[in-house]
Amino acid sequence: MVQIIVAEHAGFCFGVKRAIQLAEEALKDTNQGRKVFSMGPLIHNPQEVHRLERQGLSLLQEEDSLGENSTVIVRSHGIPPQRERELLSKGVKLVDATCPFVKAVHEAVVKLSKEGYFVVLVGEKRHPEVIGTLGYLQECGGKGVVVESREDLKQVLGKDKVGIVAQTTQNEQFFKEVVGEIALWAREVKVINTICNATSERQEDVYQLAPQVDLMVIVGGKNSGNTRRLYEISKSLNPKSYHIETPEELQREWFQGVKKVGITAGASTPDWIIQQTVRRIQELVV
Repeated sequence: MVQIIVAEHAGFCFGVKRAIQLAEEALKDTNQGRKVFSMGPLIHNPQEVHRLERQGLSLLQEEDSLGENSTVIVRSHGIPPQRERELLSKGVKLVDATCPFVKAVHEAVVKLSKEGYFVVLVGEKRHPEVIGTLGYLQECGGKGVVVESREDLKQVLGKDKVGIVAQTTQNEQFFKEVVGEIALWAREVKVINTICNATSERQEDVYQLAPQVDLMVIVGGKNSGNTRRLYEISKSLNPKSYHIETPEELQREWFQGVKKVGITAGASTPDWIIQQTVRRIQELVV
């Protein structure tokens, strides 16, 4: 009998749960002929997004005509303030589902900028959360860069006063490495650790669980940054680590000779997909 251990903090975080609840509440208005859109995928999980689409949520397209009979949901990753003003000018009802932890990053970059710091945002340059945060930095006239790799640190050389924040789902180890590197040359460094607790908890679960099992399954959207980082951590600790988006991707041969399986999931992964994954593994190892 194979033992299956699901990590304590697998699946939806507070911010994602809140975004889903706000979307489901807004979708009740579709019964009155109101059109409900989301600014990009509400969360980074295609299966959950499709579930909401079946309830009437549409992905906002450039050609969509917006007006007073439209509701636009700002997704959990947030958007630049310039885009928000543009939407409000069209008379739409705006539902802000930006994660409160993401809003804290917005506030942090504005605060650091006003205090005269050159801002370093440790994160993925193309991630919607980072794009939205940069919008707030530009809004207040601040200067800064996104550091996605050590190569990007060259842009910070010569800066004397540096403020450092992180994308909420950033790998904590890499964040610490960036802080340590900048501290070697900057005269003054101010660090605001904006990695959310949910991210730290999920990563810590993997550090604990991956070495204890024969195989790890990380469940979550292939476009999810926090899920991808869970997989990277797991793979570094356990070569038999697999990132899947749906249970159908599981392969029987992975489990040959395996006695103990660990499962974790990204912060955008709904509980129903985790449960389906557990059931599918049970079927494969019979």
